[in-house]
Amino acid sequence: MKIYFQSPQVTLYQGDCLDVLRTIPDNSVHLILTDPPYHATKKANITGDRNFKTDRDYLEWLDTIAEQWQRVLAANGSLYCCASPKMAARVEVMLEKRFNVLASITWTKPNEPGYDGWKQKTNKESLRSWYLHSERIIFAESAAGEDSKLPAFGSLIKKTRLATGLSTIELTEAIGEYGSVNHGGAVSNWETGRNIPTPEQYQKLKAAFSKFSPQVPELPDYEKIIRPFSVTADIPYTDVWDFPTVKPYPGKHPAEKPLDLIAHIIKASSRAGDVVLDCFAGSGAVGRAAKMLDRQAILIEIEEEWCQKIAQRFSKPSEPLPKVNKPAFDLREEPLFQVLEHRNPM
Repeated sequence: MKIYFQSPQVTLYQGDCLDVLRTIPDNSVHLILTDPPYHATKKANITGDRNFKTDRDYLEWLDTIAEQWQRVLAANGSLYCCASPKMAARVEVMLEKRFNVLASITWTKPNEPGYDGWKQKTNKESLRSWYLHSERIIFAESAAGEDSKLPAFGSLIKKTRLATGLSTIELTEAIGEYGSVNHGGAVSNWETGRNIPTPEQYQKLKAAFSKFSPQVPELPDYEKIIRPFSVTADIPYTDVWDFPTVKPYPGKHPAEKPLDLIAHIIKASSRAGDVVLDCFAGSGAVGRAAKMLDRQAILIEIEEEWCQKIAQRFSKPSEPLPKVNKPAFDLREEPLFQVLEHRNPM
């Protein structure tokens, strides 16, 4: 294990990710965005893809890494773990022991005709199952230690309220945030993780706890406990994402993910200055996107060949991030519109 490259925003380690992870301080990473070997694909040109005889061996190995993820991830942190369609369900079940799993994102690959070589070459009539043309990205957040279904924030609010001796109704009355259905109002929703308080509501919480029980430790600052998540109607916001794969080029990593997909995750689930961790750096795309978006990146890669390529890329000026554009849509080009227009001329 060694530091292969370091700059003000990026630290690249060469070595086994478990060795490096054990040196990272607790609760110091805000976003884990990583793409471990899929195991099910069994590709010879991807390190680790053929290391495991059984699925159980693979899951046990990944769980030892997840144990370290759980330790280093901050209370307001997010985890995005890529997985193959064949293994994603079992990886998700494994991760649920340590994290509050929020979604299993389907990444489709709307490539241009002739671009996806294997899909074009496949003899469709010989298929015995549906052709695999998507991947999964499991999205999770830090969980309370006693309940992986409960976000860390909700657990902290509940424990602080109980320490002050307040009921949910009493705390709701103190901050004036009544619900439309239950008397516990917003407090009940926050404790169970159904939603989060605004910064103004959070300040009311802190003031109420301080008033009723000054001896109880003060809640941390808002941004240190509330998980960032920011999307709009202008970007992919459902759990189905359409990002073309990376086109072949000299020196392309066999499992390289699109830079715009990586940037989409980083923008949605971290803040400027946050620490982003990738344990299987490959092409270094996570580091590149993190640097462009003013985050700090910790990259781990076991193969010196890829460490060398990552270091070379970071020695060059940063290229601009690709924009996430909605596909062009012209109603008049739609066949149904043309049929209707022909029947009912305007």
